[in-house]
Parts: sequence; structure tokens; C-alpha cells
Amino acid sequence: MSLDETTQKPLDRLSAHLAADMERVNALIRARMASEHAPRIPEVTAHLVEAGGKRLRPMLTLAAARLCGYGGDHHVRLAATVEFIHTATLLHDDVVDESAQRRGRPTANLLWDNKSSVLVGDYLFARAFQLMTETGSLRVLDILANASATIAEGEVLQLTAAQDLRTDEDIYIKVVRGKTAALFSAATEVGGVIAGAPEDQIRALHLYGDALGIAFQIADDLLDYGGTSAVIGKNVGDDFRERKLTLPVIKAVAKATAAEREFWRRVIEKGDQRDGDLDEALALMLRHGTMAATRDDALGWAAKAKAALTALPPNDLRGMLSDLADYVVARIS
Repeated sequence: MSLDETTQKPLDRLSAHLAADMERVNALIRARMASEHAPRIPEVTAHLVEAGGKRLRPMLTLAAARLCGYGGDHHVRLAATVEFIHTATLLHDDVVDESAQRRGRPTANLLWDNKSSVLVGDYLFARAFQLMTETGSLRVLDILANASATIAEGEVLQLTAAQDLRTDEDIYIKVVRGKTAALFSAATEVGGVIAGAPEDQIRALHLYGDALGIAFQIADDLLDYGGTSAVIGKNVGDDFRERKLTLPVIKAVAKATAAEREFWRRVIEKGDQRDGDLDEALALMLRHGTMAATRDDALGWAAKAKAALTALPPNDLRGMLSDLADYVVARIS
């Protein structure tokens, strides 16, 4: 289902509340993605950065800092850092996945080439580390450096797990914690750290970001089988065609008969996909109720995110972050 006016409101409210800060973040991003000697860098970066993304991760950093009473300007640097890390991983992911579409537009590797995407991604990682060191906080540097390593680790784990029918739900969550939730939790945690918040609040922000990121990714994986290209920003069924073992399929494999398991082995492990196989996969998931079960898991993680917020000061921003947890799963509700 498409995001209608009602489901957009939580993100819109958060965006409006943080508009002044986000203007500063966007200005900093544009300034730091410039390159005097390599004009392709801003060309490639602008293609993705200006593609209309929701800027969810940097908004999480800004919101966490403001929620904890921060009045300085380092949260702007950290929000830009988070967006640079995110954009760098997208550039690299599209090369690894051989993707042709991102946010409804052709990918950078399709418009330019793989070399440009990889090298510009590397440049953005370097820019991210320059920005985070400007805060003067070793703890912030530690959190974001660990998140960057965890993201890479999650991507490598996915390479070995994505097409192996032995991959179970525990391994799937490890992959998701790496490739998605690590940056969500780092984004919220550094907001609390830079604000000098009490340790219980910093921990709550980490837990919120972790659960929010997991809910977000599960919903995204579910939409690959039940959404529309306009909503998910890529082609429906891309995960199936790329032979990715995401949660709806993992649940279906766990319940499969011998004949069904052979089907999954052919299309996922062997990559022997034929006309009608996507429809057959959808039918098997429907037969075993795995899409409904996946939806329940996403809603459960969203509930955990909301529960984590109870340790934080009760104000409008906390309410917006709670509503945001509902928003990230609203597409599948």
C-alpha cells in the first residue's frame, strides 16, 4: 500500500520540528561533498543525496540530541556524518547487488560505473570520519567507527547467508542488525552522548534505534513481496531475483515440505529461476502464512522501540519518535 496522508504525518511532524537543524545539515552535506580536483565526486553524490530520501537517520540524531536538551551545534555535524555513512553504504550496496534502481531512480553504478560508485563511497566514508572528529568526542568516534565496522560485517555475513537455505531467523537478525540497525542505533545514541545525557537515557536511545532499524528492515523485506515499486523505490521481487533469503522466505523454508524445499533450493541456492517462479514463491508464503508472521515480527520490534522511549523525558519529540516507530511499519499494516 502507498503511504497516504495519515501515515506520512509522523515523519512530516518530525521533519517540520527539526527543519532549521536539517537546513544546516543539508548545507553542511553540500559543502563537504564538494571536491576541487574530482568533479565526479559531487556529481555521483548529488545524484543520491538529492534523490528525495527521507533523511531519516540524520533526523534521528538531531531528535535524540534535542530530546536530551542539547543546545550546541555538534549534532548537526553528527547528523551529516550519519547521512554520509548511509550514502556511502548505498553506493557500495548497489555495486554488490548489481542494482539498477534506487529511490525510484537509476543507480549511480548504472549511470556512471562500478569504479566511480566504490571510490565515491570511499570518499564519503572519509568525509564522515573528518566530520565526527570535529566534535572532539572520542566516545562519539568510537560509536560511529564501531557502527561502520558492523555495517561492513553485516554485509559480508549476508554474502554467505543470503543464498544458503540453512540460514535461520537468528542469522537473519544478525545480518539486519549489521546492515541496517547498527546505523539507526548509532544515530540515536550519539545524539544522547553529545547532549551529555544520563547513561540510562543513552542506553534507551540505543535500544530504540536498534529496534526501530530492525522493524524498518523487516518491513522493507516484506514489501519486496507485497508492495509496489512506487513505495519501495525498487522493483517488486528484486530480493527474489537476487536470491536473497529474507525473513518471509526463511519462514517459508522452515515450514516447507520436501518438494517445496527443492523448489527453494532451485530458485535460491542454484539460481535456476523460470517464468512463474515468483508467483509460486508468493503462493508458498501465503500457504504457510509467512508474510503475516513476518508482519507480526515487524510490529513487535516497533513495539520494543516505543517501549525503550519510556526512559526518556516526556515531551513532544518523544511522542514523535514513538509515532515514528508506528510509521516505519505503517506500510505493511
